[in-house]
Amino acid sequence: MKVRQEEKFKGRGIRVCRICGSSRALIRSHSLYICRRCLREVAPSLNFKKYG
Repeated sequence: MKVRQEEKFKGRGIRVCRICGSSRALIRSHSLYICRRCLREVAPSLNFKKYG
């Protein structure tokens, strides 16, 4: 039985930040796949604004 690569590995370890490679505190909404620490650095260039 052959298993494709996408089906073999699932979960938190396969989803990593595009910038630093961390798998913790990942923001996946809008298919960003950026951790919250990197998002604070690149948020102005993505037109995100801080409220509060």
